[in-house]
Amino acid sequence: MVKSIRVHELGGPEVLKWEDVEIREPGQGEIRVKNKAIGLNFIDVYFRKGVYKASTMPFTPGMEAVGEVIALGPGVTDRKVGEVVGYAGGPMGSYTEEQILPANKVVPVPPSISPSIAASVMLKGMTAQFLLRRCFKVEPGHTILVQAAAGGVGSLLCQWANSLGATVIGTVSTKEKAAQAKDDGCHHVIIYKEEDFAARVNEITSGNGVDVVYDSVGKDTFQGSLACLKTRGYMVCFGQSSGTPDPFPLSVLAPKSLFLTRPSLMQYTATRGELLETAGEVFANIASGVLRVRVNHTYPLSQAAQAHADLESRKTSGSVVFLP
Repeated sequence: MVKSIRVHELGGPEVLKWEDVEIREPGQGEIRVKNKAIGLNFIDVYFRKGVYKASTMPFTPGMEAVGEVIALGPGVTDRKVGEVVGYAGGPMGSYTEEQILPANKVVPVPPSISPSIAASVMLKGMTAQFLLRRCFKVEPGHTILVQAAAGGVGSLLCQWANSLGATVIGTVSTKEKAAQAKDDGCHHVIIYKEEDFAARVNEITSGNGVDVVYDSVGKDTFQGSLACLKTRGYMVCFGQSSGTPDPFPLSVLAPKSLFLTRPSLMQYTATRGELLETAGEVFANIASGVLRVRVNHTYPLSQAAQAHADLESRKTSGSVVFLP
């Protein structure tokens, strides 16, 4: 038996229960991992609430963890017992002391990167990689807008985009978060509770608009984000922390010939090669100092409910990690 967080009914943070769960031996192509650190991501909230549907009930949430390989299933030749590995994006079920994972879904974690740093950055860092390098390829001279610039992904987007030579505009909710965003490479920070972000972006860009908006907020910012784009700009909506955007007619995109995409990490790391390349670029950027990872909050895994409540009430910044 191992301890895990289980969800028996959808709802608020209080539905996260700390329970004993049986764990099986690894099957063909699988490994058993003893988790050292587990990442908290907003997607965990979406599954807990039922915004995204879990395939089974009850279920163990969590899409990211780093741990030590403690057993190999038949046919696994490229992993070894004692190795530290990480995974992000699936399968769901990382809120647990030990888990069974497909060997082809994990990547080796360089010894220079601690488990808590790796667990805090794999999902968010790989998300930043595909958003900036593949979804819309950010290059020197581009101007970008990052909504929730002090959040886990937002912080990494600002640092990475700055290093790519882009002009970075970020929105945040408080003065404290504004200071962090500035530190992370935001050239212009907008406290959206104090001013209209779309009007301010228009001012900053002399009426030209931005090349791309990276929006994980959704409902509250969607229309404003569209208004910030230049002609043929890209609206990259990769989350909905404030709720799902309202439906709108496709013709809204027509006056400026805008592009709109709703990408997900799983489709950008679908092959083993894509997964290794994406994770490799994240780890390389940590090693070179391009990315500074802020693990601003750690919680015992048993206190997952408190961590979810803090994340949803915007009390956290940077990354949050569970220690089993």
